Amino acid sequence: MLDIGEETVKKSCSLAFKAHKSPGDPFLVENSAAGSSDVVISFPAGTWSVESLFSGESPFGEAKVDLELFPSLKSVGNYDPAAKPEERDFATATINQAFVDKVKQVLDNSQLKIKVQEAINAKKRIIFTGHSTGGAIAAFVTIWFLENFSKENSGSFFCVTFGSPLIGDHIISHALRRENWSEYFIHFVMRYDIVPRILLAPLSSIRQEFEKILPFFDPNSSEYKSQSVGSSQAALDLFTKVMSSASSVASSAASKLMGSPNLLLETVTKFINLSPYKPFGTYIFCTGNGKPLALKNPEAVLQLLFFTCQLNNETERATIASECLNQHLGYYDVLEGSLDMQSVTCEDNLEMLNLASDGIFDDLGLSARARQCVRAAGVFQKQKQDNKVKFDSKKVKMEEEMKKLRDYRGLYEDNVGYYDAFKLQGVKKDFEANVSRLELAAIWDEITEMLKKYDLPDEFEAIPDWVKLGTEFRNLVEPLDIANFYRHAKGEDTGVYMKRGRPKRYKYTQRWLEHEKKLPVGSRGESCFWAELEELHKLSGNLQAVNKEKKRVLNLQEQVGKWIEDGVLGMDVLKSSTFQAWWSQLPHGLKAETISGLMTGAGNSQVE
Repeated sequence: MLDIGEETVKKSCSLAFKAHKSPGDPFLVENSAAGSSDVVISFPAGTWSVESLFSGESPFGEAKVDLELFPSLKSVGNYDPAAKPEERDFATATINQAFVDKVKQVLDNSQLKIKVQEAINAKKRIIFTGHSTGGAIAAFVTIWFLENFSKENSGSFFCVTFGSPLIGDHIISHALRRENWSEYFIHFVMRYDIVPRILLAPLSSIRQEFEKILPFFDPNSSEYKSQSVGSSQAALDLFTKVMSSASSVASSAASKLMGSPNLLLETVTKFINLSPYKPFGTYIFCTGNGKPLALKNPEAVLQLLFFTCQLNNETERATIASECLNQHLGYYDVLEGSLDMQSVTCEDNLEMLNLASDGIFDDLGLSARARQCVRAAGVFQKQKQDNKVKFDSKKVKMEEEMKKLRDYRGLYEDNVGYYDAFKLQGVKKDFEANVSRLELAAIWDEITEMLKKYDLPDEFEAIPDWVKLGTEFRNLVEPLDIANFYRHAKGEDTGVYMKRGRPKRYKYTQRWLEHEKKLPVGSRGESCFWAELEELHKLSGNLQAVNKEKKRVLNLQEQVGKWIEDGVLGMDVLKSSTFQAWWSQLPHGLKAETISGLMTGAGNSQVE
C-alpha cells in the first residue's frame, strides 16, 4: 500500500535518530536491511535554536519559494510570469525559509550528490530520512532530486520523516500531486508530538516558552530529555498556545471545506495572521496501540493535527503537555517495539466516515465535530474528482466542435486561410465556426475558473490527455479569437491583445504544454503569433516605424519559421492574406531568409 517495507521504516528511524545525535555531520548513509536494495540517507536537525525554525521577520518564518531552486512548486496555470508580483505569489509556494537555507548548504556538499548518483547507477532506491527538522531537510532534498532527475528515475527517491514540522503551504501538496510525487513522502506523527504542529503558531506568541524547552530536544544539552523541562510550566504554556493557534487554522480550513463561513472567525482572522503551513504526502498517525492510521488527504491531516490533541478534561492538560515533548523523542521506541505495518489502516473514502463511531478514529479520540471536519475534507476531495468527471464527459462534445473547426480550416487551406476568412465573416460557414468557437470557449472558461480556485484534482493540469486536448484547442481556436478581436477593433478599448485581451483559457493550456515538455515559459506561443502579426502590420507603410521594430519583425519571422519546421504550424499560415500583405511590404533587409524559402515552397507569388 505504501511501497515501503517495515524493516526499511525501522532502519530509517534508527538512522534518523543516529543523525539527531550527530548534529555536526551533514548527513549519514547506510544500506538498508539485508536483501533490500535501499540506501538510507539521514539528515540531522542541526542546531537547536529558535532561528532553526523561524528565520527572518515573517511571523511564521515563511517566504516565497525560489523557483530557480524548486521550479515545480507552483500552480502551472495560475502562475503568470508577466503578472504583478502579488498575483504571481498567489500561485507559488510559501515555504519555511530556515529549512531552505539549510537545504542549500546540504546541496552544496558534493559528497551527497556523489552518493546519490552511485546509488542510482547501482539501480538502488534512496530513502531520505530525518527526525524533527532533519525530516524537513529530508523532504526538501527529496523534492530537489525529483526536480533534477528524469521522470524515469523519480521512483528512485523516497522520503520518510519522523516528527517533522510542516515545511510549506498548500501549493506544495498541489504541486507534488500534480507531478505524481506525493506518494514518495511518508510522515510519521505521534499523537501528541508538538513539533509537527509548532509552525501553526506565530513565533511572537511562543518565543519565550519555545526557547525554554529547546534544550529538552538538544542531545548536546545537559537538559536533554530532562523530566523537569518536560513537565515544566513552559511546556504547558507552549502546548496551550500552539494548540490555540492550531484551533484557529483548523477551524478556518473546516469552515471553507463546509462552504458555511464562520462570520465570527472571519472577523477574527482580519486581525490575526493564520499560519500558511499545510501537510502533504502520506501521514501515518501512531495511535499508541500499534495500529497506525495512514491518511493521504492533506485537509484531513490538518484537522487531525488539531483534533488528536484535544483534551477529554482539564486534568489531562499537564500530562499531555509533558507528552507533547516526550513523544517527539519516542519514535524509535514506538516503531521498534510495537509497529505493525501490516495493520496500517489507510482511509481514502473519508466522505463516507461514520460520524458516530469508527474503530481506528476512536483510537485517536476524535469527537463528533472532529469526524465532521474530517468527513468534510473527504467530501471536498470527492467533489474535485466529480468536477473532473463532469469535464471528462464533455470531451465528446468538445471533439465534435473541434472537428467542425478543423473542417472549416480545411475549406480555406489553399487560398485566403481560415484566419482571414473568419475575420471577414462573409458566409454562413464563418458564422457556424463562430458558434463552435463560443461553445468551446464556454467549456474551457469554466475549467480555468475551477483551476484558479483549485476546485479540480491537483493532477489535472498534468494529465496527458488534457494537455493534448488543451493544446489542440488552443492552436485551433485562438487564431479565431484573435481574428474576432481585431475584426471588432477591441484593442481600442482593452489595449493590445497579448497584454490585456488574451483569455486565461489560452494562457493556461500553453503553460501546461510548456511545463510538460520542460520548455521555457512563453516558448510555445504559436497559437497567438497572429496578434503580434496584427500589431506589426499596423506599421506597414511607415518605414521609420518598421525599422524601429526591427527586432520584433525578425523575431516573429524566426518563430514562425521554426514552428513550421517543427510541424507546430502548418504551411497554410503563409498563404494568409494578412501574413502576405505584411511580409510583402517589409523592406528587403528585414525579410528573413527562412521565411523567404518557405514562401517560395508554399508557391506564394509575393516572394521577391
